[in-house]
Amino acid sequence: MKNNSPAERLYNGIVKENPTFVLVLGMCPTLAVTTSAVNGLGMGLTTMVVLAFSNLVISALRRVIPDKVRIPAFIVIVASMVTMIQLLLQGFLPALYDALGIYIPLIVVNCIILGRAESYASKNPAIPSLFDGIGMGLGFSLALTCIGAVREVLGAGELFGFRVMPASYVPFSIFVMAPGAFFVLAFLTAAQNRIKRNGEKKGKDMSKIQSGCLEDCTACGVSGCCGHAFYGDSGKKEG
Repeated sequence: MKNNSPAERLYNGIVKENPTFVLVLGMCPTLAVTTSAVNGLGMGLTTMVVLAFSNLVISALRRVIPDKVRIPAFIVIVASMVTMIQLLLQGFLPALYDALGIYIPLIVVNCIILGRAESYASKNPAIPSLFDGIGMGLGFSLALTCIGAVREVLGAGELFGFRVMPASYVPFSIFVMAPGAFFVLAFLTAAQNRIKRNGEKKGKDMSKIQSGCLEDCTACGVSGCCGHAFYGDSGKKEG
């Protein structure tokens, strides 16, 4: 796939740099709202819309926004998008709005949103930035839906509100409580680590798993790459 193409940006967000399973970002909503698959999907798609349009606007204004005030400017843009989405949810999907609660306005300070604005949208054209936001949002939605589905099945015997376990099944109520999110996330991370170790035993290069990149970050010169922003042009770690 061509670098910065729409397909590459979507694949990058869903697989290579999945915000939850690879970059481990946005843990607050990930752990708090995934009591069910519906809540996880709703939070993920809401974040995706904010990500996509924020990236688009920030990219379009990247040559206009002064560098010294770029972070406050990004926050204003993101806050405007979140306010519009919040009003739309409140008007058309009140049940989801009530379920997500305070975590909707907290999207403004979600590190995924500001991270993509700083590392990608502010350095790349509008269309790739739009699809970068969609890809990262879809990856976030997929992760939250998976975690929410596991918690809902184990904790309530249901999936998307429909009964999927037999009547004799006794739900593990801890999975719909706060500790359940940590248990499920830990299990999924452990499964990823197991795959990585098995690949290393077979002699495969597994160093890029969980790195969020397919390149050597210390020698990376790709504009908009998170590693490039972190290490700088010199190849030495900054900060």
